[in-house]
Amino acid sequence: MSAQISKKAPNLKVSEWVQGNDTNLDQHSGNVVLVEVFQVNCPGCFMYGIPEAIEIFNKYKSKGVSVLGVATAFEDFDKNTLKNLKLLVETGKVVGETEKMLSQHGQLDGDKITFKIPYPIAMDSLIKQSDDVTKEQMDSLIKKQIPDFDSQSENYKNEIYGRVKNYFLSKEYSAETFEMYALPGTPSSILIDRKGMLRDISFGQNGSLESKIQNLLNE
Repeated sequence: MSAQISKKAPNLKVSEWVQGNDTNLDQHSGNVVLVEVFQVNCPGCFMYGIPEAIEIFNKYKSKGVSVLGVATAFEDFDKNTLKNLKLLVETGKVVGETEKMLSQHGQLDGDKITFKIPYPIAMDSLIKQSDDVTKEQMDSLIKKQIPDFDSQSENYKNEIYGRVKNYFLSKEYSAETFEMYALPGTPSSILIDRKGMLRDISFGQNGSLESKIQNLLNE
């Protein structure tokens, strides 16, 4: 099931909750939910996305907002691992490009982040990619990027299918939540309203996340 704006948000597909109790979107009905999706080996996630999510958590946790974190992997599969996620949660240690960039900006204590992530965190469900790429997989990704795809010429559609299939085949794993929500990268923020409807997906640092949450709380 692929996620669609203004439709019921499908539950996150995770392999393990590494911090907090096992939970999912359907257990937060009545709250606005922010899902902050990041990669362990993603400097921008730790410089912008995660601190913003922590600020939202601290400010709105008693005002009807739930914050969940999902660590995913669409690249650097040797670093964006469950093992390194657990290391982060348990000790604050970061790895790879995250360690390098945060160190350059004076944002580490040794090799550890100087803040604690307070909300529940899960690892995305990673499926070993096979040579069998389904049309459903391709359509889920394509139609998020090209809404009028079905009305395009057959030659164009075949070209796009070819490119997307090659993209899938080039990956070692497919991250189920990342692909179900057709996220463009990390950090990404997913917003779900009190009724469980998917309302917004944003990528990177945009500065409008809090205002979007306030609007959803005021509905």
